[in-house]
Amino acid sequence: MELVEVLRRGLGQYRGHGGLFGYLRAFLRTNDVKVGTLVGEDKYGNKYYEDNKQFFGRHRWVMYTTEMNGKNTFWDVDGSMVPPEWHRWLHCMTDDPPTTKPPTARKFIWTNHQFNVTGTPEEYVPYSTTKKKIHEWVPPSTPHK
Repeated sequence: MELVEVLRRGLGQYRGHGGLFGYLRAFLRTNDVKVGTLVGEDKYGNKYYEDNKQFFGRHRWVMYTTEMNGKNTFWDVDGSMVPPEWHRWLHCMTDDPPTTKPPTARKFIWTNHQFNVTGTPEEYVPYSTTKKKIHEWVPPSTPHK
Protein backbone atom coordinates (compact mmCIF):
# COMPACT_ATOMS: atom_id res chain seq x y z
CA MET A 1 0.00 0.00 0.00
CA GLU A 2 2.87 2.40 0.72
CA LEU A 3 4.40 1.79 -2.72
CA VAL A 4 1.12 2.75 -4.38
CA GLU A 5 0.98 5.97 -2.36
CA VAL A 6 4.59 6.83 -3.24
CA LEU A 7 3.93 6.21 -6.93
CA ARG A 8 0.73 8.27 -6.82
CA ARG A 9 2.53 11.16 -5.12
CA GLY A 10 5.41 10.98 -7.62
CA LEU A 11 3.01 11.00 -10.56
CA GLY A 12 1.22 13.97 -8.98
CA GLN A 13 4.51 15.86 -8.76
CA TYR A 14 5.28 15.02 -12.39
CA ARG A 15 1.86 16.29 -13.53
CA GLY A 16 1.85 19.26 -11.15
CA HIS A 17 4.97 20.72 -12.76
CA GLY A 18 3.63 20.37 -16.28
CA GLY A 19 5.35 17.22 -17.49
CA LEU A 20 8.98 16.27 -17.91
CA PHE A 21 10.31 19.72 -18.89
CA GLY A 22 8.55 21.47 -16.00
CA TYR A 23 9.64 18.81 -13.54
CA LEU A 24 13.30 19.06 -14.61
CA ARG A 25 13.12 22.86 -14.64
CA ALA A 26 11.81 22.94 -11.06
CA PHE A 27 14.39 20.41 -9.92
CA LEU A 28 17.33 22.23 -11.52
CA ARG A 29 16.28 25.64 -10.18
CA THR A 30 15.38 24.69 -6.60
CA ASN A 31 16.85 21.20 -6.14
CA ASP A 32 13.43 20.14 -4.90
CA VAL A 33 10.16 19.15 -6.54
CA LYS A 34 7.12 19.66 -4.39
CA VAL A 35 3.51 19.98 -5.38
CA GLY A 36 1.01 21.88 -3.31
CA THR A 37 -1.92 24.22 -3.43
CA LEU A 38 -1.34 27.53 -5.19
CA VAL A 39 -2.06 30.18 -2.55
CA GLY A 40 -1.33 33.27 -4.59
CA GLU A 41 0.92 35.27 -6.84
CA ASP A 42 2.68 38.56 -6.10
CA LYS A 43 3.02 41.58 -8.38
CA TYR A 44 6.37 40.32 -9.71
CA GLY A 45 5.03 36.94 -10.87
CA ASN A 46 6.38 34.75 -8.05
CA LYS A 47 3.95 31.95 -7.12
CA TYR A 48 3.41 30.80 -3.53
CA TYR A 49 2.42 27.26 -2.59
CA GLU A 50 1.43 25.38 0.54
CA ASP A 51 1.23 21.67 1.36
CA ASN A 52 0.28 20.80 4.93
CA LYS A 53 1.42 17.19 4.43
CA GLN A 54 5.00 18.47 4.54
CA PHE A 55 6.52 19.11 7.95
CA PHE A 56 6.48 22.58 9.48
CA GLY A 57 9.00 24.96 7.95
CA ARG A 58 8.94 23.15 4.61
CA HIS A 59 5.21 23.35 3.99
CA ARG A 60 5.27 26.80 2.33
CA TRP A 61 7.49 27.75 -0.58
CA VAL A 62 7.87 30.12 -3.50
CA MET A 63 8.49 29.39 -7.16
CA TYR A 64 10.37 32.42 -8.44
CA THR A 65 9.55 33.97 -11.78
CA THR A 66 12.14 33.63 -14.54
CA GLU A 67 11.84 37.24 -15.72
CA MET A 68 12.24 40.09 -13.26
CA ASN A 69 12.98 43.76 -13.93
CA GLY A 70 13.75 43.03 -17.57
CA LYS A 71 16.47 40.47 -16.91
CA ASN A 72 16.47 36.68 -17.05
CA THR A 73 16.60 35.23 -13.53
CA PHE A 74 16.48 31.53 -14.34
CA TRP A 75 19.54 30.78 -12.21
CA ASP A 76 19.82 34.01 -10.21
CA VAL A 77 17.19 33.63 -7.50
CA ASP A 78 17.48 35.64 -4.33
CA GLY A 79 15.43 35.88 -1.15
CA SER A 80 15.08 39.62 -1.67
CA MET A 81 12.78 38.86 -4.63
CA VAL A 82 9.99 38.16 -2.12
CA PRO A 83 7.99 41.26 -1.13
CA PRO A 84 7.48 41.94 2.61
CA GLU A 85 3.80 40.98 2.70
CA TRP A 86 4.56 37.54 1.28
CA HIS A 87 7.67 37.16 3.45
CA ARG A 88 5.41 37.28 6.51
CA TRP A 89 3.27 34.42 5.24
CA LEU A 90 6.20 32.40 3.90
CA HIS A 91 7.98 32.45 7.27
CA CYS A 92 4.81 31.62 9.24
CA MET A 93 4.50 35.03 10.91
CA THR A 94 0.85 34.92 9.87
CA ASP A 95 -1.54 32.18 8.81
CA ASP A 96 -3.42 34.38 6.36
CA PRO A 97 -1.79 35.04 2.98
CA PRO A 98 -1.93 38.59 1.61
CA THR A 99 -4.49 37.44 -0.98
CA THR A 100 -7.11 36.86 1.73
CA LYS A 101 -6.01 39.39 4.35
CA PRO A 102 -3.85 42.27 3.05
CA PRO A 103 -1.42 43.69 5.63
CA THR A 104 -2.40 46.92 7.32
CA ALA A 105 -0.48 50.00 6.27
CA ARG A 106 2.01 51.06 8.91
CA LYS A 107 4.12 54.14 9.29
CA PHE A 108 7.54 52.49 8.89
CA ILE A 109 6.86 49.88 6.19
CA TRP A 110 8.55 50.68 2.89
CA THR A 111 6.14 51.09 0.03
CA ASN A 112 8.68 50.52 -2.74
CA HIS A 113 10.29 47.09 -2.43
CA GLN A 114 13.85 46.93 -3.76
CA PHE A 115 15.75 43.78 -4.65
CA ASN A 116 19.24 43.01 -3.42
CA VAL A 117 21.63 45.28 -5.30
CA THR A 118 24.85 44.08 -3.68
CA GLY A 119 27.68 43.93 -6.21
CA THR A 120 26.02 46.38 -8.57
CA PRO A 121 26.70 50.10 -9.08
CA GLU A 122 23.51 50.86 -7.09
CA GLU A 123 24.77 49.17 -3.91
CA TYR A 124 24.87 51.14 -0.66
CA VAL A 125 28.37 51.95 0.54
CA PRO A 126 28.50 53.83 3.84
CA TYR A 127 30.81 56.79 4.23
CA SER A 128 33.67 55.99 6.59
CA THR A 129 34.58 58.56 9.23
CA THR A 130 37.62 56.69 10.54
CA LYS A 131 41.16 57.27 9.38
CA LYS A 132 42.63 54.54 7.17
CA LYS A 133 45.18 52.25 8.82
CA ILE A 134 46.42 50.91 5.50
CA HIS A 135 47.06 53.24 2.60
CA GLU A 136 47.40 52.37 -1.05
CA TRP A 137 50.84 52.43 -2.56
CA VAL A 138 51.28 55.21 -5.08
CA PRO A 139 54.23 54.77 -7.42
CA PRO A 140 56.67 57.66 -7.48
CA SER A 141 56.33 59.90 -10.44
CA THR A 142 59.35 60.17 -12.68
CA PRO A 143 60.29 63.64 -13.84
CA HIS A 144 60.02 64.21 -17.57
CA LYS A 145 63.30 64.87 -19.35
